[in-house]
Amino acid sequence: MDIFQKCADAAEYYAQIRDAGIYPYYRAISSGQNPVVMHRGKELVMLGSNNYLGLTNHPEVKEAAAMALALFGTGCAGSRLLNGTLDIHLELEERLAKFLGREDVLTFSTGFQVNLGVLSCLLRRSDIALLDGLNHASIIDGCRLGFGKTYKYLHNDMADLEKKLVNISGEKGTIIVVDGVFSMEGDTAKLPEIVELKNRYGARLMVDDAHGLGVFGDNGRGTPEHFGLEDEVDLVMGTFSKSLATVGGFIAARADVIDFIRHEARTAIFSAAPPPPSVAAAIKALEIIEREPERRKNLWENARFMKRELKTLGFDTGQSESPVIPLVVGEDVAAFVMTRKLQERGVFANPVISPAVPKGRSMMRTSYMATHTMEHLEFALEAFAAVGREMGIIR
Repeated sequence: MDIFQKCADAAEYYAQIRDAGIYPYYRAISSGQNPVVMHRGKELVMLGSNNYLGLTNHPEVKEAAAMALALFGTGCAGSRLLNGTLDIHLELEERLAKFLGREDVLTFSTGFQVNLGVLSCLLRRSDIALLDGLNHASIIDGCRLGFGKTYKYLHNDMADLEKKLVNISGEKGTIIVVDGVFSMEGDTAKLPEIVELKNRYGARLMVDDAHGLGVFGDNGRGTPEHFGLEDEVDLVMGTFSKSLATVGGFIAARADVIDFIRHEARTAIFSAAPPPPSVAAAIKALEIIEREPERRKNLWENARFMKRELKTLGFDTGQSESPVIPLVVGEDVAAFVMTRKLQERGVFANPVISPAVPKGRSMMRTSYMATHTMEHLEFALEAFAAVGREMGIIR
């Protein structure tokens, strides 16, 4: 069989979706990631962005990136291990470590690379990783690249997690890896119960807090702070592509663990260093997070308002506990159709289909910003109500 046969089969499926006018991906935006964006000359209220604190177009963040561009240029022309480490890389890592109360931090060029690099280098042949069934793809792929064994437990099912921990030999190194906030459903990991189990069975715990950093906790330090468990989480992963307004990622832990990763993670030592403008943008965004807690307050007010109003309309919003609020619509094609209909009414939202979610539980993933106004949200609610009733999703 031709190795490209699978490509031809997939192309046929995508052609059918495109011909039906409901292909929902790679929509080109011709403006910044603001509460309102431009798509094909039309304004759309953006409910599909992870720009939670509204910092990607902040003038101070853009100025910091521009200054770094002028000073350092467009890139580092090498890996951090060799010639690519700049003093601003070290400054960002020091600031993140201080902010999170950790001994050390290592930055990567993308958040995906963090999980690939960290997990693949930590998991040796005698090690085991236990993953929540709804963990991010980067966690799954990172474990696949390691030499250890990987087991999944049912989503947020602590009995299933304990069942698997009981069957692991005490001689094996074990790490539980979990999203702090699950990016599709918007619910949070049961960190208090997970911590109790990891301590009982002698495991380590890594939290991917990509969607929690800047959003959860009194100081924006994420889900470990939110649950009062910062000292119990062994590794914290975060990204810059959500609250920190740019691209990149990091891992935070005790100093010897970070030093091991610094010299062993292939996605760090064989990849170009994060570009200077991105590093400077992240530093400035972190500064704004620390000095403007009102952004987090506005974000949560918007998220709670939308969840309440969407539930009142009759939408199934799942178990969301965050500014990510799903609207369950059913079959995959229904999510595609709803995406188009919402866009026609001036709202940008993202479809999530199987296998990212269980078959028959496809959804519209909506997410909110601190900078959304009540006018934006009420406009979106009118569109959701009209489209939901037209499609028979709500009455």
